[in-house]
Amino acid sequence: MSKSVSSCMELEAEKEYASVRSSGFPEQHTWKMSFTAVVNFFESKMGILEKIKDIEAEISRTQKNKATEYHLGLLKAKLARYRSQLIEPAGGGKKGGGDGFEVTKYGDARVAMIGFPSVGKSTLLTRLTESESVVAAYEFTTLTCVPGTIKYKGAKIQLLDLPGIIEGASEGKGRGRQVIATGRTADLILMMLDATKGEVQKRLLTEELESVGIRLNKEKPNIYFKVKSGGGLSFNSTVPLRHLNERVVRSVLHEYKIFNAEVLVREDCTVDDFIDVVEGNRSYLPCLYVYNKIDQLSLEELEQIADQPHTVVVSCNADLNLDMLLRMIWKYLALVRVYTKRRGRPPDFGDAIVLRKGSSVETVCRMIHKELVSQFKSALVWGTSTKHTPQKVGLAHNLEDEDVVMIAKK
Repeated sequence: MSKSVSSCMELEAEKEYASVRSSGFPEQHTWKMSFTAVVNFFESKMGILEKIKDIEAEISRTQKNKATEYHLGLLKAKLARYRSQLIEPAGGGKKGGGDGFEVTKYGDARVAMIGFPSVGKSTLLTRLTESESVVAAYEFTTLTCVPGTIKYKGAKIQLLDLPGIIEGASEGKGRGRQVIATGRTADLILMMLDATKGEVQKRLLTEELESVGIRLNKEKPNIYFKVKSGGGLSFNSTVPLRHLNERVVRSVLHEYKIFNAEVLVREDCTVDDFIDVVEGNRSYLPCLYVYNKIDQLSLEELEQIADQPHTVVVSCNADLNLDMLLRMIWKYLALVRVYTKRRGRPPDFGDAIVLRKGSSVETVCRMIHKELVSQFKSALVWGTSTKHTPQKVGLAHNLEDEDVVMIAKK
């Protein structure tokens, strides 16, 4: 271990030791035990970091071909296991990067802004909501989570202004773990980026989120995986596989000390996808890449950025393209507005019920009253989800945006 890393570890341990002494424990051996435990804790974490860096270096210098896929699969499984150990809280507990900021979930959906310091997150919160976040010309202006509410198309969308994170946040630097843990609870990630700094920020932030199990704009791999008590490994696939085979799957499972399992692959997945399924704690979230400060770019640079997928270009200071950002947020959240109607009366278009895309009539009944499902007889629906207007439907009928529903009870 290097001298600088060792001295840093001892300094942190001394701080913890001092806090224990000030807490009022009278026995001297208690202080010594606590000091030793803290030193051991930091030693274990620093050892894991060194192992992670060694494995990443080995992966980067290994050529990727058919002959090395088994070796790379084993290295990636070890890397995922060490990263899981790194983000586990001290003394065990749940995985996922620790506890986030204590912000009550409010509204129909939650959107979290994640980005480096001074990219315009606080300014955007002030522009889109009635809340005000401190804005200044220096970094780390926001030190805690500031919530606001976007009122758009009858829906209330909670927008979180999270503190800026720095490189190495997934390893605990700054308040990165709290920011990332809060981001996991969101329905949509807004990755705020400085348009004048190219693709560097996007690449670094994506790597930080990937390392703690947050997958952006990806679907969950279609792999059935179940650990069994005996019988060895049962591996099957319903499609031709280019990256996975039984030998690679077996090596990955052996790294997790799993020797009896059933694996059914229903799509052409990579080794990384299979490791995500084995880990079982990944979050798959939609993400919008919001490039701010476009008023400082040339027209050619602006067009090059705007043509990228999942991207919106804005200028918070000049109020440019913020209406497009709101439309994209609505699209990526995939919210559905449903209006109710009473017999003999016009629909109530002033108060929409906001649902997730794919919600059914049963969901509407439960939101109106918990006992309405048991009293449900039928429903009449007007809108794009029907074959004719109106259509008599049951509880399982899926609704679409701006449908009108009239429910009849028994």
